[in-house]
Amino acid sequence: MEEAVNDGVAERRERLMESLRAYGGHYTELGRRFAARLGLHSTDATAVLEIAAAEERGTPLSPARLSERISLSTGATTALLNRLEAAGHITRAREHSDRRVVTLRSGGHIQERADEFFGPLAERLDATMAQYPPQLLERFEEFMADLNATMDAHLAHQDTQTPRSSTTRRRTS
Repeated sequence: MEEAVNDGVAERRERLMESLRAYGGHYTELGRRFAARLGLHSTDATAVLEIAAAEERGTPLSPARLSERISLSTGATTALLNRLEAAGHITRAREHSDRRVVTLRSGGHIQERADEFFGPLAERLDATMAQYPPQLLERFEEFMADLNATMDAHLAHQDTQTPRSSTTRRRTS
């Protein structure tokens, strides 16, 4: 009896994981298309979006935090930031009382271009989510938070088990 219950969980997990993989693929493709529209490499566009999103949340990123978010070494992140700053896509500022702290800001045109590109999708997603009761969406948020925490714990465990190269970093939420 217990085996039958576990089998149902495994099947449901597989279906859900396949749906999440498909969503991830769509997310990646959107990022690739946004990068192409900006004439940037996809990693550079991802960095610009991370910087702009952090600004929108009111928690601008430092170069070290960006490095973690996009899974690049600090050296590669510095080269990326140099390219983006030279192109006028970002600025580095020393806004903190500790002048050693660097804050990343996106150029105004980036937010405008991101809104133009992702705005129609945001409207469609809002319309889709509006079909579900708020309590169910709250449960989805909890579910996704739990999945992300499980993945973070697994990655942290792997970090203690398997040495990684100095250029490989895991993405954090």
